[in-house]
Amino acid sequence: TDHDAALLQSSGAPAVQVTTGKVCHLDAHMVGHAVEKLPVNDEGMIIFIENVGNLVCPALFNLGEKYKIVMLSVTEGENKPVKYPDIFRFAQLMIITKIDLLPYLDFDLEKCIHYAKQINPDIEVLTLSAKKGEGLSSWYDWLLEKSKWT
Repeated sequence: TDHDAALLQSSGAPAVQVTTGKVCHLDAHMVGHAVEKLPVNDEGMIIFIENVGNLVCPALFNLGEKYKIVMLSVTEGENKPVKYPDIFRFAQLMIITKIDLLPYLDFDLEKCIHYAKQINPDIEVLTLSAKKGEGLSSWYDWLLEKSKWT
């Protein structure tokens, strides 16, 4: 649906909904057409591409992104890096989300990070809770650092 795009647009952020039809992932052609609809300025901007589907299909498709970021909720279990290794192998950053739920779950944070590092020793890791704001400043700092054009 266009729910997420509408929510982003209501905050004032430009967003483009891309419909994939019956395929389980975006491709560079779809993304290219969507980017043409965005207001690009000379000051530079960060474009987020949220791929669809699961942690399998999107892993192997280059969308023209500079960085691949994988988000993993603590509700999904710490074994996801070993269950879906390709997405973690190609990602520069893993964000572990919903850490405010850790006291209520059997999720081993250190084991999850260990699994991800076994697959990709260079992967960076951030933890955050959007609900409580924990880790957001580190996420913003990461974005600012990586968005510097060199």
